[in-house]
Amino acid sequence: STMFLVGLSGGIATGKSTVVAMLRELGCAVIDADVIAREVVQPHRKAYEQIVRHFGPDILLESGEINRKALGSIIFSQPQERQLLNAITHPEIQKEMLKQVLKYFMLGYRYVILDIPLLFETNRLTRFMKYTVLVYCDPRTQLERLMQRDGLSRAEAEARVACQLPLDEKRRLATHIVDNSGERARTRRAVLRLHGHLAASRAFLWARLAAGTAVTGLAVLLCCLLRRFLS
Repeated sequence: STMFLVGLSGGIATGKSTVVAMLRELGCAVIDADVIAREVVQPHRKAYEQIVRHFGPDILLESGEINRKALGSIIFSQPQERQLLNAITHPEIQKEMLKQVLKYFMLGYRYVILDIPLLFETNRLTRFMKYTVLVYCDPRTQLERLMQRDGLSRAEAEARVACQLPLDEKRRLATHIVDNSGERARTRRAVLRLHGHLAASRAFLWARLAAGTAVTGLAVLLCCLLRRFLS
């Protein structure tokens, strides 16, 4: 392959969407797992049927679509139900992500960023990433943003944050950190530094050299076989 993958994650309300928007403005290819997650649970999709079968029709809106708020209130208070939901949706999400990765590969992109909210929690996809990026903000700012964004009490916000790995633990797992605790201009400078590092990465160069070496080796082998056959 002449392309490498970058896993990007964060914590709830750390501002990952802001960072992703900046990366897209720079021309980066970004695959959003959240968008795919909403698509795979649309009516008549495989995951949708399994979710309704398990959680019942009470989680549906009048339109027939899944009421994300109602389902969220269940899974955030019941870890076993959250694990079951993940077991239903994750395989479908990963299939769609693979399709999009292949699309960008065919288009010749240097690298693709996979925006995965639970990248470090599940830990199944990190082995496929050349680099991992964490969008970070300090815990106090995270709580305040979450309470304001979703209209939650402090206790409700703390419960949702507790469902994820602590940000400090994710910091130790990530190869790059984008600190989004402060002003937007500061975050943008951090994103520009990240983009510069990824664009200059030798991972792409070495992948190209490996591919070139393999093609050259195959050509030499074919020539030798042809000479032996013709002689």
